[in-house]
Amino acid sequence: MWRQANRATTLADYAERHTVGRGLWKWTHYYEAYERHLAKFVGEEVTVVEIGVYSGGSLDMWREYFGPRCRLIGVDIAEECRAYQDDQISIEIGDQGDPEFWRAFLGRHPTIDVVIDDGGHHADQQVPTLEALLPRLSPGGVYACEDVTGVHNPFEDYMAGLARNLNRWDAPDPRDSRTIPGPFQTMVASIHRYPYLVLIERSADPPREFSCPRRGTEWVPF
Repeated sequence: MWRQANRATTLADYAERHTVGRGLWKWTHYYEAYERHLAKFVGEEVTVVEIGVYSGGSLDMWREYFGPRCRLIGVDIAEECRAYQDDQISIEIGDQGDPEFWRAFLGRHPTIDVVIDDGGHHADQQVPTLEALLPRLSPGGVYACEDVTGVHNPFEDYMAGLARNLNRWDAPDPRDSRTIPGPFQTMVASIHRYPYLVLIERSADPPREFSCPRRGTEWVPF
């Protein structure tokens, strides 16, 4: 199997071994979280968008991790980043805070499976990026936003409001055991928070209803 024969055991192993070459700069605890949510794409045909190319080291890491069937798209504001382009990596130059940039981008790249936002780290950049790309993720796709630091981070506040939509309840009676998901519950399967990292998983099989059937015959108040 390609994964066993050709890549490091884990992303953390890759980072630990990467002592020369293109710069790679990520919090070490991210790697375990990425393994948990992205392992299903390893060796598959997958389109990965990374925002914030910088020195190009993470593009190399993702290529080794996902394998030769992976298509990588790097997004940056610096024209110099075009130097990282090759037969597996394409580079798009633009402002991630500009919705017009994303409209044009999606016209060129309609299929996306994974997004990793390691770009400007400001809410006025992160929010337009999320709003443009999350609805366009493939079923089962994963959206990650890195370096969400600070207790009062504006993007974290935005995510807290967004996450509340997972708890939408539209049943007229609280005792009902069946309800129809809202649009957000249909699109998003889960939201995960790690220190400085937010991960969103799109539904692979969007639910048509949520049910809570009662089982058994004996119901007592203790």
